[in-house]
Amino acid sequence: MNTPWRLWVAGARPRTLPAAVVPVAVGTAAGYDMTRGFVFGSVTTGPHPHPLYGVGVTHHFSFLNAFLALVVALGLQIGTNYVNDYADGMRGTDEVRVGPVRLVAGKLATVGQVKTAALLAFGVSGVAGLVLAIRVSYWFIPIGLLCGLAGWAYTGGKHPYGYIGLGEVLVFVFFGLVATAGSAYVQHTPYAPVADIHVTVLPHFSWGFALWAGVPVGLLAAALLQANNVRDIGTDVEAGKKTLAVRLGRKRAGLFYVATLIAAGASLCVLQHYRGWAIIALAALPLGVVPARLALSDSNGRALLPMLAATARLQLAVGFLLTVGLLLVRP
Repeated sequence: MNTPWRLWVAGARPRTLPAAVVPVAVGTAAGYDMTRGFVFGSVTTGPHPHPLYGVGVTHHFSFLNAFLALVVALGLQIGTNYVNDYADGMRGTDEVRVGPVRLVAGKLATVGQVKTAALLAFGVSGVAGLVLAIRVSYWFIPIGLLCGLAGWAYTGGKHPYGYIGLGEVLVFVFFGLVATAGSAYVQHTPYAPVADIHVTVLPHFSWGFALWAGVPVGLLAAALLQANNVRDIGTDVEAGKKTLAVRLGRKRAGLFYVATLIAAGASLCVLQHYRGWAIIALAALPLGVVPARLALSDSNGRALLPMLAATARLQLAVGFLLTVGLLLVRP
């Protein structure tokens, strides 16, 4: 079956990609802040060099490591979306849908084609992750394998955890805590001496700060999944897919969505105790008013389509402002 590229792009579900981009951006900013180093060396003012110590403070940024982290995250997200497409399509869960295009259920691509696309996405993510592990730490190999398994098992396999209401928990962990803290850690690498100027990195990496930076990120990623699942309650009930939204019911699922947004705001208030300027991310929270109203309304199905897009915009705005806030902290 010859599937046009635009359908493959739509099948990758671009509106969910902020869940991959935001943790890398926030984590990179947090890691950059923790790479403060003292520049020292010697200068020549005559026939003899004069040592100077503590000339200044500098930061280290690895564009390559940040890029590789982004490729890993995007590959995992897109691969997970394709697995979701073919697995739900095989089970018949997506036969009646009001959300994004479904390749298998819509007879736009075969199961084999979509499974191959998922494997390619995971493969690209794996190659980028392997390079990152070689550059930073081999501990990233088992962590990466665990992330890939979590992406596959969301709706793939015999016992997908997305069908028993654990999707939000795993999204919070992997696209919040793990992705953010991991992106921060890959920036915390030693400097190499350049000529007669040497840089010594302060040997402290605050896991508490890195993980806490991932809390609002993970909560908003979970809210993105909740927006999707609240919209699909009706069809998921018919298909026997017991997401958290199905288990809670329409009204309580809406309340839980709003509570997640409130928790994200509260976590930003806590984060500002680590880095004061992180508080500016609260300026994006008014973007949560529209999706919150939809969540608390009596709307169902297609009427909730704007909720996912609005949540994605909120996630991007908070991520952008939080990234800026973390970069403003120190010179």
